[in-house]
Parts: sequence; structure tokens; C-alpha cells
Amino acid sequence: MRMIRSFGRSRWLVFTLVVLTSFITWTQQEEGTKTTVTKENEIVEDLLYVSPKPEVSAYMAESFDDLPGFKSRWVISEARKDGADDSIAKYDGQWSIESAQESALKGDLGLVLKSKAKHHAISSKFTRPFVFDKKPLIVQYEVNFQNGQECGGAYLKLLTDAKDLNLKKFHDKTPYTIMFGPDKCGNDAKLHFIFRHRNPINGTLSEKHCNKPSAGLDEYFKDKKPHLYTLVLNPDNSFQMLVDNVVVKEGSLLEDFTPTVNPEVEIDDPNDLKPTDWDEREKIVDPEAKKPDDWNEDALRQIPDPNAVKPTDWLDDQPETIPDSNAEKPVDWDDEMDGEWEPPLINNPKCENVGCGEWKAPVIDNPEYKGKWYPPYIDNPNYQGKWKPKRIPNPDYFDDKQPFKMSTINAVGLELWSMSDAIYFDNILIVDDKRISDQWAKETWQLKKKKGDSDSEGLVSRVINYTNSHPWLYAVYVVVIGLPIVFVVVFCCSEDKNKKRSSSAKTKKTDAVTPDDATAEKFEEADEEDDVDVEETNATREPTEDSSQVTEEFIDVAGGGGDGDTGDNVSHVEDDDEEEEEGEEDDEPELRRSPRKRRPRKD
Repeated sequence: MRMIRSFGRSRWLVFTLVVLTSFITWTQQEEGTKTTVTKENEIVEDLLYVSPKPEVSAYMAESFDDLPGFKSRWVISEARKDGADDSIAKYDGQWSIESAQESALKGDLGLVLKSKAKHHAISSKFTRPFVFDKKPLIVQYEVNFQNGQECGGAYLKLLTDAKDLNLKKFHDKTPYTIMFGPDKCGNDAKLHFIFRHRNPINGTLSEKHCNKPSAGLDEYFKDKKPHLYTLVLNPDNSFQMLVDNVVVKEGSLLEDFTPTVNPEVEIDDPNDLKPTDWDEREKIVDPEAKKPDDWNEDALRQIPDPNAVKPTDWLDDQPETIPDSNAEKPVDWDDEMDGEWEPPLINNPKCENVGCGEWKAPVIDNPEYKGKWYPPYIDNPNYQGKWKPKRIPNPDYFDDKQPFKMSTINAVGLELWSMSDAIYFDNILIVDDKRISDQWAKETWQLKKKKGDSDSEGLVSRVINYTNSHPWLYAVYVVVIGLPIVFVVVFCCSEDKNKKRSSSAKTKKTDAVTPDDATAEKFEEADEEDDVDVEETNATREPTEDSSQVTEEFIDVAGGGGDGDTGDNVSHVEDDDEEEEEGEEDDEPELRRSPRKRRPRKD
């Protein structure tokens, strides 16, 4: 029976090992397949990448994949910067259409800023003007600082629509309505959102700067990866700025800009002047205060301790330092060049336990010292408070409840200066439907991100990502890995129990001395010693009729009523004891005792 059970467990073990081996082999093959599939996917992605088709409703949808079309749509500026030296006034920075330096998709091209420390300007018109009315504005594009960024920007300017708009003359003073995008110099990383607001009273324009996002932006300038910048501007004056589809700033045009869109209702009267006799002093010097007669301003802060006494063993004639008698003149010492050699000074050993030289009493704080006297301050009886000019109605006040209705835009421009080159721009999109921009990002930026992540991640990360995209694989892992582990644990635990039972059974069938038997013998020896003591005690007493009667009754009860039956009864009792011990062996094997016949007590 034991052989059958062992054979059954062995089959489970073999089955488990086969399953585990199969799983490991499958995993290895699957990992190899994943790697191959990943590589193949990269090729497939490269081959299947298609420039996203521009939506008819888009105001601009530029992927830069069509080089002849790019040349016809985009205009490089020939202007010069106003107020700059001739050597740097010209927009002579170079632009190029090329693929990304790393993790490029085949057929995907972008606009690259090529020159360091030069002014760049390039622009393109919309398919039709965007009028700020009832539809939202979504601006979306990609930027990759392929060589990092030290100082410079990568923002877009949405140029104001005008009859005289000449893209060949596009420069820093060309009117724009919105400026949006990243900018950095030193440790100051920004995400600009600036709009030019028109005063409804006098028609003047002023820039409104969005408050800085609280999220950290520095990593986008350093990681050399493509990042997706999105601005969503709604007709209800709300806005969102997103980086890689994550909101980094949101708010309202009326509340989150500096200076505010609407001016104050009241302002300080510019003609109101503070009276000459206006007293703003809260405290003044007490004019009646006088310095006390006993105030000594010349007293020193510290004085010699008058109670100090020079120690009796003080060595006045001994110097504190003496020349080192063990010092030797260096062999390369030149008296003419280095001067007369003198041994270095060391602390005088005679002064270690007592003082040497001229004794001076220690100084203590002067109890008479009070310092310079100043008169105290008192409340100013003539205090009139802080003066403020009176408030008057603001003559320039207006309440623009719709700052969203900005000046119409009809072109996008890049007017930049940068200390870093190889700034990669791609997939510039201007639409009024967020679904279009989301789909555009899915077809462009998300593919690049996936490609970049695939190139940078390890095999384990690929397996995890593949499993996350195919959740049903977790059930396979549970079946292939979890169940064999359970079988192994159950097998090992049952094997330990069988070993314990087998060892206890063998113990029951042998007369060889075991550790439990040795313990039992010690108990029996102690019992025999007790029997001897009882016999000696009974020998000193005279037997009585009652005691003999009690003894006979005890023998009858214990022995079953006769000498002939005693052995049988004892053996039956011992058999019962054995059965009870066998039942308890599994729970308490350390209390197991080998079966032995006990002699009846003589008392």
C-alpha cells in the first residue's frame, strides 16, 4: 500500500516537473517570440506609419512628411530684428526637414531647428482664419529637445489676422494673439501661455501671462524624448494646458493671469498728496526721560577678578614654549638661502601641571556695566495712522466677461533663439474639436512614445507590458505556475507526515533501545527505588488483619481475581495502552514511550 501511495505521489511530482519544465520552455520561447514580435512590430510600425490625413475642419494640420508641400506652405523669414546689432539682427538660423535622431518611425519627418545662438523665424498660414466665437480652440504639437536645452524656447505664436500680414517679414514685433509652448533658461523652466487682450474701451492691447504651473517641467528639456504640448481654450473662458495628455495647468482667463483681464473698479487718486504735517510715527522718544545720575556709560563690560589669587607654584620665570631639543637641522638647509635655522617651539613640559610666564587674573563680567543709555519710547500722542490716498472711480475700468473673444488668428509662426540645436518640431495641429486632436495624437505621438519605450525597456518590462495589454495571460500564469507550486507544497508536507508515521511504526516493532526507551527506563528505575522505600517502611510495621485484607482486595482488583489471570489481564491492558499511544503518536511524537511490561507494585 505504501508503495502504491509513493508511486502516486511520484506521478504527481513528475507531472509537476513536466508542467514546470514545459512552462519554462514556453516562457523562453514566448520571450524569444516577444522579442521577435517586438522587433517585427517596430518594422511593421515603420512600414505601416502613414502621415495622418488632415481633417477638412482643421485650420492647420502639418505633419512635415511632405517635403514639396512643406516648401509651398511654409515661409522662412527674411526680416531683421528691430533694435539689434547688424551682426545678430538677421534671422539666419537654419531649418531642416529630417527624421528624429533616435527611435524614428520610417517615413516620419519633422521640422528641425539646426543652428545654435542664432535667430530663427518661419511661419505658415491657416487654411482659413479661426474666429473666437462659439467653438473651442485646440493647439497641439510635438517638441523634442534632442540635445537637451540650456537656454531658449520652443513655443508657437498664433499670428493675428491682418490684411498686411507678410510672412516673409515675420519678426519679433509681428502682432500675435496667443503664444504657447515651452521655454527655459538656466534653472527656470516654463510653459508659456500668453494672450493679448484688447481693451474694449480704447482698443489698446496688453499681454496677459498665465500663472506658472506647479508641476515640474525641467525633465521635458533633458530627457531627449518627444513630448506632446496641448492647449485647450473654451468659450466659457476656461482653459487647460497638457503635456503628454496630462493636465499640468487649468483655470480661467479671468482669474489665473497676470495682470488680470479686468482692472480694478477704484484706484488711488493720483492728485491726492499727503499733508506735510501728517504724523505716521506710532512710537516716539520720551521727551521727559533723563539718564540716571549713577549710570556710568564708561564702565567696562568685563574686569579682572579681584578675588583671584596667583597659585603658589606658578612659574613666573619659565616660558610657555621652548625650542625642541630633539629637533635636527635638515640636511638640505641652506643658511644663505633659508636664513639661520631655528628649532621649532614646543610646549614647555614644566608648565603642564602649573602655569608659566606672567600671571594675570581672569576676567569676569562687570556688575557695574550698563552700557550706553537710551531714552525709552512711548506711544505717539499725535499718531494719525498710515496715510493712503483716497480712492476714486477708475476711469479706465471695464468688465470684459468674454476675454475668450480674442483677435482672429490666421497663421502660426516659430520665432526663436536658442543655445541648443536639433530642436525637433512635428505634427502641428489647430482644430476646434478635441476628438480630432486626440485621434491625431494617437496616430503620431503615441506611436513615437511606444517606439521609444520599446527601444529603452528591457525584456522583463516588455513581458509585463505585453501581459497588461493581454490580461487573459494572468489566468494562464496562475494555472501554469500557481497550481504546480500548490502540488509541490502539498507533496512535501504529506511526505514529512508519512516519514514521521513510518518511523513511529518501526519503533513499535523493535526491542532495540531508542531515546524514548532510555527515558522510560529512567522512570522505571525511579519507580523501583520508590518500591524499595515502601518495602522498608512496611517491614518496620507489624502486619494486621485489616492490612492483609486490603492487600488481598487490591490484588484481586488489579490482577483480575487470581494468579493465573494476572498475566493475561496485564497483557490486555498493555495492548490497550499501545493502541492509545499509537493514536497519540502523530500529535505528540516526542512523548512516545516504548512498550514494556510493568511489574505490579509490591505495596
